Amino acid sequence: MKTNTMNFLKLENDLKKEHISTCVIYQNREVKYCFYKNSKSESKLFKINSVTKSVLSMLMGIAIDKGFIESVDVSISKFFPTIETKKRNITIDHLLTMTPGYDWQEWGEWGGRPFPMINSKDWIRYVLEKEMVNNPGEKMIYDSGASQVLSAIIQMATNEKLSSFANRMLFEPLGIKEFIWHEDSKGINIGGFGLSLTTDDLLKLGILMLQKGKWNNKQLISSEWIEKSTEAKFHTYHHVGSYAYHWWVLKNEELNDVDPTIYFAMGYGGQFIIVSPKQQLVVVFTSAKYIHTFTPLKIFQKYFSSFLVKE
Repeated sequence: MKTNTMNFLKLENDLKKEHISTCVIYQNREVKYCFYKNSKSESKLFKINSVTKSVLSMLMGIAIDKGFIESVDVSISKFFPTIETKKRNITIDHLLTMTPGYDWQEWGEWGGRPFPMINSKDWIRYVLEKEMVNNPGEKMIYDSGASQVLSAIIQMATNEKLSSFANRMLFEPLGIKEFIWHEDSKGINIGGFGLSLTTDDLLKLGILMLQKGKWNNKQLISSEWIEKSTEAKFHTYHHVGSYAYHWWVLKNEELNDVDPTIYFAMGYGGQFIIVSPKQQLVVVFTSAKYIHTFTPLKIFQKYFSSFLVKE
């Protein structure tokens, strides 16, 4: 499969026009294209916002693989024994799929951000005290609170901060040397949006996913978890895609004809790790498109097929 140079020229024009900060395209074991808005962008730690959720999913997979957590079917009451009775049916699976059933208006009346949780003194308590409005597993509603509870669960199960666990089990093996992971007021790393990484390191995470959890002949995450965590489970937001375990699965008829298994991590402001397993492709974007978060995804959709020129 060879690439069309003219398409990269057109792509670069669009990246500049849309004020994208960085874009890296990796295919068939090599970087095909790099765009950096300026020299600082190459080494900048970008706040990746909700891409953090997908990294959290990877870490949950590792925690289960290593036996720190039995399975996704474990009730959260194991970690929060005083939780009210009607919430004892909430499992890790429900948190990963954002289907715990409590009232959460992040993409509703809260205007796209979890401000009430952020402004509370105890984030975990705030989440766990929300009123139940659906049965667990019934309806997916976008929920950064679920991610924060998952972060707390990994911290309790491993007896170390999520950032420390991530560094030991994921970042160091990948050669990721620099990152920032903010915490809430109780010292729990922010599972939904607290991480900052460079573009090159985001690419490493994407390549690890593409390689089904293997890096330098070492299985960092089980291939079973990679498959399970990127399998579409709920389809609530048609304009985004279907939801898996803190990863989105692309729903686009034209692109799905080429690869129906495309999945992605998405962060507010236009941060993306997009993986096409069938085309052995990873595309990473960082940007500050806080009004137009989906612009990089639209650029990917525009150019995806044109890059795949057959010999």
